Amino acid sequence: MDNPARTAIFRRMDRDVLIVGGGLNGPALALALAGAGLTSAVIDARPARARAEAGFDGRAYALALASVRLLGAIGIWPALAPLAQPMLAVEAADARPGETPAPFGLQFLSAEIEEGPLGQMVEDRHLYAAFLQAMADSPAIDHHPGCTVTAQQAGAAGVTVTLADGRHLSGRMLVGADGRASGTAARAGITRTGWGYGQTALVAAIAHERPHGGTARQVFLPGGPLAILPLTGDRSSIVWSETDANAARIAALDDRAFLEVLRPRFGEALGPIALAGPRFTYPLGLTLADAYVADRLALVGDAAHGVHPIAGQGLNLGLRDVAALAETLVDAHRRGEDIGALTVLDRYQGWRRFDATTLALGMDGVNRLFATDNPLVRGARDLGMGLVQSIPALRRGFMRQAAGLSAPPGTRLPRLMDGRPL
Repeated sequence: MDNPARTAIFRRMDRDVLIVGGGLNGPALALALAGAGLTSAVIDARPARARAEAGFDGRAYALALASVRLLGAIGIWPALAPLAQPMLAVEAADARPGETPAPFGLQFLSAEIEEGPLGQMVEDRHLYAAFLQAMADSPAIDHHPGCTVTAQQAGAAGVTVTLADGRHLSGRMLVGADGRASGTAARAGITRTGWGYGQTALVAAIAHERPHGGTARQVFLPGGPLAILPLTGDRSSIVWSETDANAARIAALDDRAFLEVLRPRFGEALGPIALAGPRFTYPLGLTLADAYVADRLALVGDAAHGVHPIAGQGLNLGLRDVAALAETLVDAHRRGEDIGALTVLDRYQGWRRFDATTLALGMDGVNRLFATDNPLVRGARDLGMGLVQSIPALRRGFMRQAAGLSAPPGTRLPRLMDGRPL
């Protein structure tokens, strides 16, 4: 039987949806719901403007075309467009440091799919600032910065969370958008499956003498992949995966020595290079929630699936979650259903779990395939890339997948991913 005091809290619900996590997926969900008349509270552990007001730190996201369309549908892309770098081409090749890349590689050109750029590169600080301003402008969203959740309870009519300062917030359902170590998932008893890769990502922004032409490059090296992603101006963001031991040694180098190690891997195509911001690292691993939903709860983004950055799909997967969950909740609300009912939330899980898990395991497989320097394996994978490159229909299929324009068989893209409002 429900506690009477808790039932009283549910009767005076603060918002329709409580969202734990104020990074990127949480605000995106709040804005998507607000556009369709549902209210939300975003509980953010970080201070309000810490990331928005920070100087450039090299962090940036490769937004697939479908993600850009979602940002347009929720109203924040107009503010971001002047600050974004279009990705007009993607290249991938096998290589060893200081050597010419293998002759068989991939080249995807945006003109082939006639949908515009394959995606856009946006700096973290600009993306977060746009979300922050849009939340402030929306009367349907309460933003609670600098707050952490210490407890959560679900009942027959809704859910309530307790904040570290002793306050209670209530809503019809709860969303965990609080990352790989999701406290929301843990408090709901949702377990996780995953493993580490024995790799660490080294991240930095690099200035170079020659223009990048909007080309994103993925170089598969023996220690792990190096992504070179175009930023505005003559700058690129690198995500360089190395074994933990090598990454620790490289991270300990001063800036000059770091660049000396990077140069033979980065290549000569863009001319002399220099650091354009600070360097930082993070460990790489795979973590999958064993369920995306529980009683009056749903998970999105890294709280549901933390993946390898090999294809730059982490945020794009999260935004697809956002689009699917928002559509599920809004459609249920319009039908007069209880948006927190497990029967409703199971529709979201059925829509997203197979797609996200398949992509996560696919990226895991690609990382393992390219992590070996065995000559026979190298030859086979290079021939495979050459085969994809030589068959236009197959190549365009991969391009549409990378741009987020394809849905798994038997499903469809959420409306927001097509740029359509809810």
